[in-house]
Amino acid sequence: MNSWFTDFYAAIAKTSLSHWLETLPAQLSHWQKEAQHGDWPKWEKVLKNLPESNSEHINITDKVEFGLAEELSDGHTKQLTHLLKKMMPWRKGPFHIHGIHIDTEWRSDWKWDRLVEHISPLDGRSVLDIGCGSGYHLWRMRGAGANFVVGIDPSDLFLSQFQAIKHFNPDPNVHLLPLGVEQLPALKSFDTVFSMGVLYHRRSPIDFLSQLKAQLRPGGELILETLVIEGDVNTVLVPTDRYAKMRNVWFIPSTAALTLWLERVGFKNVKVVNNDVTSLDEQRQTPWMETESLADFLDPNDKTKTIEGYPAPLRAILTAQA
Repeated sequence: MNSWFTDFYAAIAKTSLSHWLETLPAQLSHWQKEAQHGDWPKWEKVLKNLPESNSEHINITDKVEFGLAEELSDGHTKQLTHLLKKMMPWRKGPFHIHGIHIDTEWRSDWKWDRLVEHISPLDGRSVLDIGCGSGYHLWRMRGAGANFVVGIDPSDLFLSQFQAIKHFNPDPNVHLLPLGVEQLPALKSFDTVFSMGVLYHRRSPIDFLSQLKAQLRPGGELILETLVIEGDVNTVLVPTDRYAKMRNVWFIPSTAALTLWLERVGFKNVKVVNNDVTSLDEQRQTPWMETESLADFLDPNDKTKTIEGYPAPLRAILTAQA
């Protein structure tokens, strides 16, 4: 585990991110000593028992696929499936590891397909993904040409899942750190910052947008994906308790309101590039995520509404320039 972070320190030491080393080692040391999830020992054991793989088959251009089925024996395939299922629930993906299809709750590849044609080319760029989950999109960003990709997410499960996938492709330019956005200094260095599915979980959305801007170099690009509602520049939904059974949803703006928020914190050239109603095929139960999913969060008699009576999930993608 220590090597994950020391490798990262070495990778940024001679780059524009080197000033991050003033705070990052102490934060990660604290996480290692005090902040780990109670299931961490179980997940760490899984990581230690993953079978070795020297496969040269890597596909991160149109999917995330490492290794071929015929490269593992039937016994090793069963063992690997058993180990990876110990890390359930798998929410963002899908992943294909030596013929094993990790059929995640979300078809995150669909989201990628919706946004990739609308963003600046990632060739040679340094990229930060805030709230990256288990890192599916980190691999797609790398496959799209990004030179250096960093994800942050405070979930220890997501870190474990990411490291399980990276075991089969130990790319030194793709990293995930167990941090929340509030732990980031103003790095002002990344060419591109992604934030997908995070804004509505923040108690202070304006502060959050300012934190995103603080990670970008001047002229860098933000890609923001979030829940929105229909309405004008003054329309913002504040759920009274839960939204789609989620307690931690605070503000859901219209795209017009969100555009104004971005402009107020200093972003330029704000564009709404996609609106899409989340379908029951994009977010659903699978053998790799067996608890409730979108079908359980909607009104059984009216799929245009959540179970609480709010508009069903509508998601938008916006781009903006720092």
